[in-house]
Amino acid sequence: MKPKGSPKTGGRKKGTPNTKTAAKIAAIEASGLMPLDFMLQAMRDELRQFAERFEAAKASAPYVHPKLSAIEHTGKDGGPMDMVWTVNVIGSARK
Repeated sequence: MKPKGSPKTGGRKKGTPNTKTAAKIAAIEASGLMPLDFMLQAMRDELRQFAERFEAAKASAPYVHPKLSAIEHTGKDGGPMDMVWTVNVIGSARK
């Protein structure tokens, strides 16, 4: 029995797919055309109708371009932010 609080040892490394997932990915790759490749190919096919190409572009976009998320900026303890304005006057004629 290992002492409490000691790090985990052994087991599968993080990110390693299980056997079923690895087999599925291998079968898809062996078919020669991945789904994203197919969608991009359809999008670029100028002989297809524009609507079909547009749908292929919409379907493939999330896999190529990440979605941007909104970030809310707040001040201390979730309150409003304190704004500080500084004005620098250069060459002032004060005497």
